[in-house]
Amino acid sequence: MGAEKLHTEKLSTEQANADHSALDRYTTPDLVSAFVDDQYLAVQAVQKAMSAITQAVDAAVPRIQAGGRLIYVGAGTSGRLGLLDSVELNPTFSWESSRAVACMAGGMKAVWCAVEGAEDDAAQGEIDLLNTNPNANDVVFLIAASGRTPYVLAGLDAAKQCGALTVAIVNNANSPIGNAADIAVVLETGAEMISGSTRLKAGTSQKIALNTLSSAIMVRLNKVYGNLMVDLRATNAKLVRRAESLTMQITGASEATARTTLQACNYHIKTAVVALLSHTSPAEASQRLEQTAGSIRDAIQLPSPVQR
Repeated sequence: MGAEKLHTEKLSTEQANADHSALDRYTTPDLVSAFVDDQYLAVQAVQKAMSAITQAVDAAVPRIQAGGRLIYVGAGTSGRLGLLDSVELNPTFSWESSRAVACMAGGMKAVWCAVEGAEDDAAQGEIDLLNTNPNANDVVFLIAASGRTPYVLAGLDAAKQCGALTVAIVNNANSPIGNAADIAVVLETGAEMISGSTRLKAGTSQKIALNTLSSAIMVRLNKVYGNLMVDLRATNAKLVRRAESLTMQITGASEATARTTLQACNYHIKTAVVALLSHTSPAEASQRLEQTAGSIRDAIQLPSPVQR
């Protein structure tokens, strides 16, 4: 127990923050200001890790293009942030839910209720990762503020044995998880305002890094046109209106024409855009997108009919 305590005390995220030793005596305005200002350090930590994030995106894209999945492994706050990133890819980019998988220490009940001891269950970490049937095309994000969570470390070992690309997202340098992963995104956020509460700026930095990683990968997979979200799923009234607005914005079509074309394309924005810009049928537009890996820019440059 003594050795474990000593190891924990060496972690920068577990240190007492000397700048705020009188936190409980702050006035409310000073308290709010301190918490908000401390978040800037999360942004700075991610900025310092941009080279590793870039490396991870470039390494991940070919694997995903070959049919791989994004797999997230974490415990506590880190696990919940991984799960959040995974579930938001489907409505935002029409990314298949089966290709964004989250392994959470303690299972899904740990999403809304802390499961004590789950993060220390290395055996379950291995089991949960292997239950996803990982392969060499998969990209596994190992998220842990400490960089040494047993559940996550075991998932990392299992992923490496299956040949998957492993990307650590940690908040301490020279950690077991960071050192063992293929790529380490180290977000050195330091001591928290409330000692050891890594749901604060450590969590913020992880959220920024995950947003950046998955969004950059989706851009490389032709899920946007310019900076427009053209692969969203129009699953409610708001998104139907957004699909119509995006189609009008890109093509210059009238509202009526955009709506009619989208209806013919099952409200798939990219198909409607290519059909309108290329003056082709929805079926022809769909074929063009398939031939160009979903790139609107490339699809509208193809001669008509599509050369096979």
